[in-house]
Amino acid sequence: MDVVADLHVHTPVSDGRLTLAELPAAARSAGVEVVAVTDHDRIHPGLDAPVTTRDGVTVVRGVELQVETPTERVDLLGYGVERTTALQAELDRIQTDRIERARRMTERIEDRLDVSLDVTFEPGVGRPHVARAVDESEADCDYAGAFERFIGNDGPCYVSRDVPSVERGVALISEAAPVVSLAHPFRYADTEAALDLATSLDAVERYYPYDRPVDTARLDEVIERHDLLATGGSDAHDDRLGLAGLSASAYAPIASRLPDAQG
Repeated sequence: MDVVADLHVHTPVSDGRLTLAELPAAARSAGVEVVAVTDHDRIHPGLDAPVTTRDGVTVVRGVELQVETPTERVDLLGYGVERTTALQAELDRIQTDRIERARRMTERIEDRLDVSLDVTFEPGVGRPHVARAVDESEADCDYAGAFERFIGNDGPCYVSRDVPSVERGVALISEAAPVVSLAHPFRYADTEAALDLATSLDAVERYYPYDRPVDTARLDEVIERHDLLATGGSDAHDDRLGLAGLSASAYAPIASRLPDAQG
């Protein structure tokens, strides 16, 4: 399938590497015509409308929000996001928590390894920033090792984030965005519980570059039975777009729910 729309891309506003200035060229190189910028817990400040055009590439303003469910934490993707007062207030609260969390993890690693880490504590900071600082420090530990030894979910330097409940998260994004999707359902420990949640949303992420075989037939069954939209994207944290996403025909029903592009 030719990927025309990559609806899951991160930038340096959270933990990605691809800047808005670099995005059009990266999209053209991959043959992608539509990109959704879905930074973690942030609406990209450089996007001034829910849908814009940058150098011929359609850019959808999105957000990826983690929420707490009765079984585990899952991620929601909002597309064509408006900056509502309620959503922005919650995102600001989350960013304050993210900064404090990164500071605490950094201090724990520095104490444990007796090193100094160069981490900038600003909105968007997360574990990847801490891991990169470890990799670039004098510590005998690389990026992957930082997660494996220190800041993985069960690591000695890990600090949990304070995320909204699923009820509050869904309410906030549904008010702000015309399309709300469950991200990467097969990355969760309890996929069935996550898919149950998806039935109350607009969509589920159907196309995603998993590193293992997944039951796409089960996913298609849920999408058909509950009349959900199918979204998809590469979850790019670098400049490689189009590793997964939607064809032109698959993107059309999503585009019909989004406002027209500005610019």
